[in-house]
Amino acid sequence: MDYLKAFFVGGLICCICQILIDKTALTPARILTGCVVSGVLLGAAGLYPRLADWAGAGAAVPLTGFGNLLARGTREAVDRDGLLGALTGPLTAASGGIAAAVLFGFLSALCFPSKEK
Repeated sequence: MDYLKAFFVGGLICCICQILIDKTALTPARILTGCVVSGVLLGAAGLYPRLADWAGAGAAVPLTGFGNLLARGTREAVDRDGLLGALTGPLTAASGGIAAAVLFGFLSALCFPSKEK
């Protein structure tokens, strides 16, 4: 049942984004930015953590989950370090994912060299 919940929520998020790409004049970059911002806002309101607990990776993996992670890291760091935590919290919370993305991007670049079109 956990797999079905994750598939449903992750698919719903992707479906909403695809509809926005197909039916609006918004660029994909703006839609992706909107996903991150919506995750931040829903995380700040306390709604996204409940969804992530229910859906697991279906809510944690998409960009909305990244926005929620930034909001949670900021909130925890501000509580711990004060105003300085607003700058350090998001980077500390997301550093593992960012480092993995950079590492795997580098390894992909080594394995698959770019070609001219």
